[in-house]
Amino acid sequence: MDLEIENNARPVRVGAGATNARGEPLKQERAERTRASVLEAAAESFAAKGYPAVTILDVAKLAGLTKGAVYFHFTNKEALALAVAEEFYSRVGRVAETLRGEDCSPLDRAMGFVRRSALLFRDDRVVQAGARLQIERPFIESSLPMPYVDAQAALTEFLADAQRAGQLKPSSDPEALARVLLSAFFGAQHMSWVFNDRQDLVERVEEIVRGLFSEHGF
Repeated sequence: MDLEIENNARPVRVGAGATNARGEPLKQERAERTRASVLEAAAESFAAKGYPAVTILDVAKLAGLTKGAVYFHFTNKEALALAVAEEFYSRVGRVAETLRGEDCSPLDRAMGFVRRSALLFRDDRVVQAGARLQIERPFIESSLPMPYVDAQAALTEFLADAQRAGQLKPSSDPEALARVLLSAFFGAQHMSWVFNDRQDLVERVEEIVRGLFSEHGF
């Protein structure tokens, strides 16, 4: 027989049909938590060791799970890499979405995109893993998302808006400028990773922003 308990003043059924405070099945909630733990452990492993050196057992041990629990959510290492890469692009994409909703100038959105992305690459292991997986694409049988496309589209959008707002010279080419800025960003993040484990990435990106937008007056 199912019982009811109080959870934040809301009855929650405990038993076969148990739910959480949002009305979602507790079994589903546990599965989602486990999948998230596996994803974070995979990202940590890929970022630290690189795709070729990581095993499912490595991920399971780091997540505190059995190999079977990992395989329940991901059929193989390629599926794990694909999931990490997709989450990487999702997190970078949320930076652009957040900026679209903020009350700031188009040029500030463009500069904000690269500055906030620098913080992600410095601090977020999923983002660091995604960046490394892109370099290691030849070793991964799964078809990873095409890199850079969404970021370039967002930057082009912000810079085109800035040009229409009179913040860029009429002769500027927003798409070309977006390519230059994105190329400089990814070059900086790679060099920062090699030399200083990305600890100076924010400063390197600030140099790029100042060089492109301040000194040359785009």
